[in-house]
Amino acid sequence: MRLKDRVAIVTGAGRGIGRGIARKLGVEGAKVAIADLLEANAQAVAQEIVQAGGKAIAIKADVSSRPEVEAMFARAAAELGAIDILVNNAGINRDAALHNMTDEQWDKVIAVNLTGVFYCLRLAAQQMRERGYGRICNVSSVSWMGNFGQANYAAAKAGVVGLTKTAARELAKKGVTVNAICPGFIDTEMTRGVPPKAWEIMVGKIWSGKVGSPDDIGNVVAFLVSDEASYVTGEVITISSGMSL
Repeated sequence: MRLKDRVAIVTGAGRGIGRGIARKLGVEGAKVAIADLLEANAQAVAQEIVQAGGKAIAIKADVSSRPEVEAMFARAAAELGAIDILVNNAGINRDAALHNMTDEQWDKVIAVNLTGVFYCLRLAAQQMRERGYGRICNVSSVSWMGNFGQANYAAAKAGVVGLTKTAARELAKKGVTVNAICPGFIDTEMTRGVPPKAWEIMVGKIWSGKVGSPDDIGNVVAFLVSDEASYVTGEVITISSGMSL
């Protein structure tokens, strides 16, 4: 097990991609703090990991709130140990064409998808640099390059790329790696809400013709946060089966 006894926090881990990541880290031996705004979802994923023989706890947390992020880190450290791994996955969408987008739609997405990553990343940097070890993976999206109706989402995800590269530069000599992944079209509760015609169009952009699964994402993240990836930092890895080509 590549991550035996490592302590990980995965945000937005109550379902979808976050759940896939958390479960994979658990399989690889990590002790996982499942953080999610919906506590019942977090508890369900934690229970899955425990039933599979791993160790996990559920933490209710809103990453757009600095006090809640601080409480999340404190509880995870108290119950599991010093934080070795952070996966910033929590995110929301509030889609609308630019000319119709409201201040609330913009502010909420930026608060969760970008400011929330900053809060978690800053706290992890403070702790990990003192210990001389850490693995951070930020979840961006292929949409960071722009997507119709997602000015807020694309801006936030592009910001995550910039944060990743800056943090990687600042933390490289402290034994901390920081990378980002950009998932393509992944089969989750969110994408299942896409109208059939839109689903068909999206799948048509994937060269393999296959929609990705949360496990596909979890496999890549597990490598990036392992010691096997100690020489990988500041990278932005697209996981889309050719969708971005």
